Formats: sequence, C-alpha cells, structure tokens
Amino acid sequence: MSEVVSETAASKAAVQHESEMLRESGLRRKLSPRQVAMIGLGCTMGTGLFLGSAISVKLAGPAVFLSFLAGAFIALTVMWALAEMSVEHPAAGAFGLHAEMYLHPWAGFAVRYTYWICMVVIIGSEVVAAAIYCQYWFPHVPAWVWIAGFSLAMIYINTVSIESFGTFEFWFAMIKVVTVVVFLVLGAALLFGIGFPRIGTANYTAHGGFLPHGWSGMALGVTMALFSYMGLEIVGTTAGEAADPKIAVPRALRETVLILLLFYVGGLAVVVGIVPWTQIGLGESPFVRVFEIVGIPAAGHVMNFVVLTAALSSATCNLYFASRMLFSLSRGGYAPAALGRLSKRDMPVTAVLASSVGMAAALILSHFSQNSAFVFMIGVAFFAAPFVWIIILATHLAFRRATARAGKKILRFAPPGPWSSLVGITALLGVLISTWWVPSFHITLLAGGPWLMFITLCYLGWGRVRHAAHEKPEARGVPEVDAWGEPDLEE
Repeated sequence: MSEVVSETAASKAAVQHESEMLRESGLRRKLSPRQVAMIGLGCTMGTGLFLGSAISVKLAGPAVFLSFLAGAFIALTVMWALAEMSVEHPAAGAFGLHAEMYLHPWAGFAVRYTYWICMVVIIGSEVVAAAIYCQYWFPHVPAWVWIAGFSLAMIYINTVSIESFGTFEFWFAMIKVVTVVVFLVLGAALLFGIGFPRIGTANYTAHGGFLPHGWSGMALGVTMALFSYMGLEIVGTTAGEAADPKIAVPRALRETVLILLLFYVGGLAVVVGIVPWTQIGLGESPFVRVFEIVGIPAAGHVMNFVVLTAALSSATCNLYFASRMLFSLSRGGYAPAALGRLSKRDMPVTAVLASSVGMAAALILSHFSQNSAFVFMIGVAFFAAPFVWIIILATHLAFRRATARAGKKILRFAPPGPWSSLVGITALLGVLISTWWVPSFHITLLAGGPWLMFITLCYLGWGRVRHAAHEKPEARGVPEVDAWGEPDLEE
C-alpha cells in the first residue's frame, strides 16, 4: 500500500514539475553549445578578473592566487549541482525554478528576486568600471557620458534577438580568452626572462612576504574570489534557450570552471609576480599596470581595450540574466504579467528594460561618488552570491532525494552522496560570515538579514494578492463581470 501511495505522489510531483516547466515556454532555443560556453565565460570574465581582483590583492598579497584556487573549489560544487538540475529541468528560471520545485515556493521567490537585485547592481558596477577604463584614454570626458552610451547599447543588444545576442557575446568573449592567453604567455616570458629582462620571483616574497597579512588575509581574499566567479550560473539560465541543453549546459559549465581556474589563478600569479602587490591600486586595472611597469605602453593600451570589452560583455550578459529572472518570476505569477510578455522575436523586452535600472543607479553614483562607486556597489551586491549558491546546493540535496525516491535516473556530475553539496554550503557560510572583516563589505551582513525579512514579507503579501486574484467571484456571492465591469449574464 505504501508503495502505491509513493508512486502516486511521485506521479503527481512529475505532473506538477512538467506544468512548472511549461509556463516558461516561448523563448527561442537558438543558442549553440559554443555560444552557451562563451556566454558563461563572458559573464564571469569581467571586472572581477580585470579590476576587482585588485581588492583581493590588497587583502591577500601575493597569496591571492591561493584565494582564487580555494574559491574555484567552492564554485566546482555549485557547478556540479547546477549541471545536474539544469540538464533535467532546462528553463530560463534555472536555479530559481528548481528551488521552487524542490524546496519551497518561498525559496524560488527569494532566490530569484535576490539574484535579480544583485545582477542589477553588478550591471551598474560593470558600467562604472567601463567608464574607468575609458578615462585611461579620455581623462577629461565625464564618466556619465560613457555610462549613458554603453547602457543604451546593451539594452539594444538584449532586445534584438537571441541569435544576435549569442553572436555578440561569442566574439566579445573570444577577445578576452585570446588576450588572456597571450597575457599569460607574455607574463611568463617576463618572469623567466625569455626575450625580456628577467623579473624573477622576488615580488612573491618581498614587501611583507608571500602572506603579508597571514593566512587570515588569504582566507578573506576568497570573498572577492567568489564574487569574481559569480556568473557561472548564467549557463543554467541559457538552458532555456539552448538548442540542445543536455549537451550544451554540461559542456559549458565544465569549460567555464576550468578556464576560469586557469585565467584567474594563472593571471593573478603573473600579476603579483611582475607588479609589487603594494603598488596595485583600487582605481586601476592590475593587468594594465603590468605593462606600464615593464615599459610597454602600446600593450597597455591594447590591454585596456580588452578589459573594456570584458566589462561591457559581462554587463550585457548580466542584463540578459537579470531579465530572465524577472521573466521567470512573472510567468510564475510572482511579478506583473507584463514582464513575462515576449516581443515578435520572442525576447522579454519589458523585463530587459526593468532590469536596466542598475545602470541608472550607476549614473547617479558616478556623479556623486565616482572614486568609491565601484567598491560600494560590489559590497551591496555581495550578499546574493553566497546566499544564491547556498540555495542552489540545498536544492540539489532535495533534488537528489526526490529523484532517488522516484527511482529516476539522472545524468550525474557531483560525486555520490550529499557530501559535495554539504561541504560547499559549509564553506559558503564561512565566507559569508568572514565578510564582516573585509573592508567595504560590512554592509553585506548588515543588509542580508533585513533583506531576507523584506523579501519574506513581499512573498506573503504577493501570495495574498495572487489568492485574491484567483478567488472565484461567485464564491463570494458576486456575479462574474466582463472587461467593461458589467455583469456577465450569458452563463
């Protein structure tokens, strides 16, 4: 008898999951596996690598690449979990929809709105970073000019068609990949004296040693490392528009994690080997600084162009990601219906426009507090990174239990058992707590608790609105009315 009840419950759950997946239909599945992979790289290889890495260098010193190595391990546990769920349930809502399906509707509501807010802020920070890069060439042009121009361009790219977006991101990401490979080769040649005067390894131990702030400094550097890796989740979102998600998503996640590991760890090892870590400032790219130190100004200009394209590419990807979160919320009944509508080319234009508010915020911040705008915006957004990753891993635990009970075979990426997800959750909780000791990140914990209380109240309030909207008028003794407010007497 219990087996029959269990099978019936599993069958009902499967039907419900299918219904939840169908509500996000309508988006075109036109992204190829190579485009999905490059979109993942385009989203994560932005200011975190080229500008934000300076924050990690200040915290950890030459040991910064160990911070990013530790962060990569945590990202790997998230990648395993996300790959399994996205292959089984490819949808634009990605981990937000998965949380709603396997944890609780509140989890899906909270994680999608939290991540949407985070993406909105990151988009603004990327645009601020792009303005910083442009001032390398045009120091007298106001930052708001660049921010306004770039914002309009990104909105256009995200509203034309998914094919155009995929093509744009593929080539912009390719510029970054090729350039960082060249940078690594050139940096190694500078360190070892191959064709250039040998710099050697003195900078790894000078100015306070390899661990100038001790192991605690290296551990705090993981905070910024996780923020830099944040964005690989976009691969889960592209599953809703990938031509073949069962091939594209796992391949993209594997390639993204491996390449990011090489680029971040290798790139930062080269940076702190060539430039004394004490000379790397928060208002400039440490990658451009490398070429200035060795006296190659032309290469510095080229690298500045690359980091500019990196910031714009990342911001464009994040705008894509944010709009899909709003689209998913709308289709689930958690946001106004207009945000779930599609254009003639099946693009959520209204959701894109609503997600562009971060660029307006960046415009205001750059005007009133240009020097600290970037770091401030990162601090506000960082709470979402560990929170969302914790929800993804918790959802994966529930997903594994549900599929095991149903006897369903899934494509596995994570090791057997719950251990990888449990280790990831524990590490992320530690990182979240450690933000209290990271300069400019105090706001992470100060804002996190109130934000969760606020989003919970919003969830409860929106639930009442939905309930009232779906309640039948005749149940209250009121006749149905037509669109003009007149009683419908045909029935």
